[in-house]
Amino acid sequence: MENPNDYAARLGELLLDPAETVKMTGPGGVKAAVLVPLYVENGDLTAVFTKRPADMRRHAGEISFPGGRRDEDEELRETALREAEEEIGLMRDVVDVVGALPPTGTFVTNYSIYPFVGLTVPGGAFRPNPVEVDEIVEVSLPELIAGYEKKRLIRRGVPIRTDTYTVGAHLIWGATARILAGLLERLRPIL
Repeated sequence: MENPNDYAARLGELLLDPAETVKMTGPGGVKAAVLVPLYVENGDLTAVFTKRPADMRRHAGEISFPGGRRDEDEELRETALREAEEEIGLMRDVVDVVGALPPTGTFVTNYSIYPFVGLTVPGGAFRPNPVEVDEIVEVSLPELIAGYEKKRLIRRGVPIRTDTYTVGAHLIWGATARILAGLLERLRPIL
C-alpha cells in the first residue's frame, strides 16, 4: 500500500474506534493519553517517538509517544493531540486520528494511558520542545519488528523481564513497548 488514503481506511478497520476506547476502564487511577503518530514513507508505516531529556524527574532518557496527563474536563483524544502539538510541534490539523488501542497501565506511576493512532504526512517539520523532548525518533514498523526482543532489565534495583524494541541506540520498553506490541499485533495483516 503506497497511498496514505489506503492506509487510513485499512488502519481504521484494524484499530479500535476512539469513541469506544474512551469508554474502556484502564488499569491505573490517573488518565493520560498519547498520540501514536504514523506516516507512510517508501511503502512502510513509520512511527514517531520522543526521547525524553536525561535530566527529567520522571522517565529520564526514555523513548515514548508524545502524550501526557489529561487536563480537567478535556477529552482524552484532545489530550493526545494537544500533547503532540506541545511536545513535537505536530499540528492537530495535519493528523487524521484513524483509531485507538486499549488503555495501558503503568506499574509505578498509576497511569491509565489511552493511545490514539494518528496518520500524518511524511517529512513533517517536527519541532521538539526542549523542555520535554531531547530528540524526535522516527522508526519504520518493519525496523521495530526486527528489533523486538524479550530482555532482562534492571529498574530501580529490581530485575524485570520485559518486551523491548531496539533500533540503533534506541531502546523502547515499558508502557511504550506494550502499546507498540498492541499496535503491531493489530496491524499484522498489513505489515
